[in-house]
Amino acid sequence: MKMERLTVDEIIDRINAESLFHAVTPDYSFTIKIEEYVPYACGAIHDGHHFRKELWDNCLHSGYDRWYEEDPETKNMVISHPILIAGCDSRFEYDLNRPPEEAVFETAWGKQLWKEPLAEDLKQKSLEKHQNFYRVVDALIGKIESKFGVCIVYDMHSYNWKRWDREVPTWNLGTKNIDNERWGDEVESWRNSLSEIELPHNIRQTADINNTFFGNGYFLKHISRRFKNTLVLATEIAKIYCDEYTRTIFPEVVHAVESQLKWRLKAHATEFYKKHKPE
Repeated sequence: MKMERLTVDEIIDRINAESLFHAVTPDYSFTIKIEEYVPYACGAIHDGHHFRKELWDNCLHSGYDRWYEEDPETKNMVISHPILIAGCDSRFEYDLNRPPEEAVFETAWGKQLWKEPLAEDLKQKSLEKHQNFYRVVDALIGKIESKFGVCIVYDMHSYNWKRWDREVPTWNLGTKNIDNERWGDEVESWRNSLSEIELPHNIRQTADINNTFFGNGYFLKHISRRFKNTLVLATEIAKIYCDEYTRTIFPEVVHAVESQLKWRLKAHATEFYKKHKPE
């Protein structure tokens, strides 16, 4: 499918018309692909590394510092699925997983971010991107829910496992902000499926719930608050697919994850819909 450059309003119009399309916004802040309307979607909101040039000289964090806290390759892990929305900008410009009032950092991971406080017009430019992204999210999830009655969103992230001083899982599901009484079976079946993924080089493979992170992100909270029949599964993979310290990506590991999520994720979403679709 050819990728187009579409405004946010054009993207929303396409969704409302149930058109199939692949697009990037004119400011290159996010991409969206809809190859088929299905009752599930994938998100990779921290995949991006763009950092607009007018911010470079004022930023105290290096490109590596930013990359280390981003979630590279999370878009590629779910690239085969029919509905995918992904951020292109670094979370150091604005964080799509935080509410607007917290989305532009002053400090990041214990370190001051800006040499001089960010000018208000520069901050507003970032917040407008944040707002536009969520306008599209609302249109997308609203369309899926109205068409199918329910929706499941796979909210893909990664985390730096080497910074932990204890054993941590390959996969972590954060579920503190979802209705576990309603969706508990789906959480456990997703955890179990992830635990069965086979990785090269005898990489240890485990999956747990609320072990390292708890699903406190704004993407999950925003969707869960607005759409009562949508389950968001905050899904974190430890960065076993790269070297956190040298910034080296291991493409054979990324490919192994992607090739197995291609059918595991679809199978999970299919079972979710069979169980929860309206009669």
